[in-house]
Amino acid sequence: MMQTMLRTAFPSALPPGRARPFPFPWRDRAGRFSWLKAMTFALLLAPGAWIAWLAAIDALGPEPWKDGLREIGLWAIRLLLLTLAVTPFARILAQPRLATLRRMIGLGALGYALLHLGMYAANENFRLLHVAAEIAKRFYLTIGFVALLAMAALGWTSTDGWVKALGRRWKRLHLLIWPIAALGVFHFFLQSPKSGLWEAVLAAGLLLWLALWRLLPAGWQTQKPALLALAPAAALGAALIEYAWYALGTNLPAARILAANLDVSFELRPAVWVGLVALAVPVGQVFITQSFIRKH
Repeated sequence: MMQTMLRTAFPSALPPGRARPFPFPWRDRAGRFSWLKAMTFALLLAPGAWIAWLAAIDALGPEPWKDGLREIGLWAIRLLLLTLAVTPFARILAQPRLATLRRMIGLGALGYALLHLGMYAANENFRLLHVAAEIAKRFYLTIGFVALLAMAALGWTSTDGWVKALGRRWKRLHLLIWPIAALGVFHFFLQSPKSGLWEAVLAAGLLLWLALWRLLPAGWQTQKPALLALAPAAALGAALIEYAWYALGTNLPAARILAANLDVSFELRPAVWVGLVALAVPVGQVFITQSFIRKH
């Protein structure tokens, strides 16, 4: 009924085709209950519920609203990167069922991003003209808002109806997820304190790994030598991104920070963690493949 009303009021807002009932996120395409989707949906809700619980018991920090705003934004970026990781993991691990989760996780990232904006507006007492002025005036807010608008466009056109209506154009449109992710990570860098870029660098390195994997020839994307080669490449890229950020945007000793990646006696730098996560991918591939062989 809602789709019929929307199509009557806004003829171009919905793709052509028969209106369908609301698809509950815990059901598969055949309408059956799916444990995989139900668990994924619950996990998507868990961070928001945990942050709300911390806020309720005054355990978020000295500025609970701002701390909650930041945490919700972080989860939007994390889920955006996870959305991009679904296809590589589904192919590398030979688990095609994982690909069915991509839309749900992407919509989850959009949900957290919209909540992030809503919390920012609430923090400004819903003075919408003031919020709009701040977004236009402050570069880091402009970047985040542009990324959110593009995410909303992808979310709106993520339905089966839009896939059919747009045809080949749908894939081209949804390639926007890559610049969206890049803008999101850039927004993350701009929002992070100069001495606290740990997770921003990690996010940049993981995004780089995902981009490098996509650039591999299709036949190489599941081959262990290629996956192993991606690990040092992504780690080096993350280290260089961190170096460039400190060298160009701060007065901190960028060369010493870069060299710290070689010293693991004190702590592992984010670039090193990027390499370890990347190495875990072919290791996981071997483990899952051997487990499948033993079962069959």
